[in-house]
Amino acid sequence: MDTNRDLKAYKLQPQPERAEAIRLQFTKLIETKTEYATLNQVLKQFGKNSHELLRVLDKPYLPLHNNLSERDIRDYVKKRKISSSTRSEAGRRCRDTFASLKKTCRKLGVSFWAYLKARLFGDGSISPLTKLIQLAAAGG
Repeated sequence: MDTNRDLKAYKLQPQPERAEAIRLQFTKLIETKTEYATLNQVLKQFGKNSHELLRVLDKPYLPLHNNLSERDIRDYVKKRKISSSTRSEAGRRCRDTFASLKKTCRKLGVSFWAYLKARLFGDGSISPLTKLIQLAAAGG
């Protein structure tokens, strides 16, 4: 049995009896004892995180990976590596806030600079992000 393939198949067609079989298969895997201490530690950690690793069995609508989250922080990580971080807590908060605003604008198809100008000058040309997010969530 291939757990990854089984999880993908379950996600497409959730069946309670299939979920139990996958859980048993996973338990058997993490309870395996090998001759390698490092591998045994990894399996033990997988056991501790099994509720997260098998979350799709309870909520099939969730993605099986975190690629979107990883992509969201990629710009931030690159800038942090280049600039060697900030000098103060206020600087870190400012950088994080602007990075989050920029990424949210990009996801909503809004120009980040146009959004900032609309907020600074109060011209109302672009709605607040909360309203834009609500519209996007509602399918509008």
